[in-house]
Amino acid sequence: METTVHFPAWLHLLAAASLAVAGIFALLISLDELRRPQKMWIMNLVWPLTALFGSALWYWLYRRWGRTGAASQEDTPFAIMVAKGASHCGAGCTLGDIIAEWLCFAVPAVAMWFGWHSWTEEKIFAVWIPDFLVAFGLGVLFQYFTIKPMRDLSVGQGIVQALKADIASISAWQVGMYGAMALIQFAWFRPAYGGTAEVATPEFWFAMQLAMLAGFATAYPVNWLLIRAGVKERM
Repeated sequence: METTVHFPAWLHLLAAASLAVAGIFALLISLDELRRPQKMWIMNLVWPLTALFGSALWYWLYRRWGRTGAASQEDTPFAIMVAKGASHCGAGCTLGDIIAEWLCFAVPAVAMWFGWHSWTEEKIFAVWIPDFLVAFGLGVLFQYFTIKPMRDLSVGQGIVQALKADIASISAWQVGMYGAMALIQFAWFRPAYGGTAEVATPEFWFAMQLAMLAGFATAYPVNWLLIRAGVKERM
């Protein structure tokens, strides 16, 4: 049974401030894209979504390397291309986790369909399954709308190439994200405050911001290899 956990005021304020600042940077990017649309329309979604966890750092990345006209591909360091490729994957994961987490919160039966109260009493673990499925589906969709126009592929070819590009990338991202989320919830929140953060709290989404950064860290080397091998496009 889920219990209400009372987090300290400093953590609540820190979490709320972190989410608010990230939201402002995401809004600033969206407003800038209205005047300077991305060449690939899907990137108009990628940049604001990644700012939701990356905050000021991703806003800087957008302004310096992602903004239309900011830098040509020839001027972009390979390390930045990899960061953009991993961020592309992270945008699908971010949107997927938002959708799945709120769905399971609003309709607890969804979590039960995936094993809550059957194979696990921890709702968090059960929800990770739809988290992954939705994130993977959106990640492949995002990748499809990048690869298909860049390579001039058919619909079927685009789907196959998007799957090849994102299976390893999204899996690596989710490993890092789930690992960090488990540490925060079960090694920090529960021992310190008597329970885990629920979806409808700033603390949960602050933890998710930190977990997404961990996901970026684990997906980065995978994206490096995929881009070097030509499986993912240089961006």
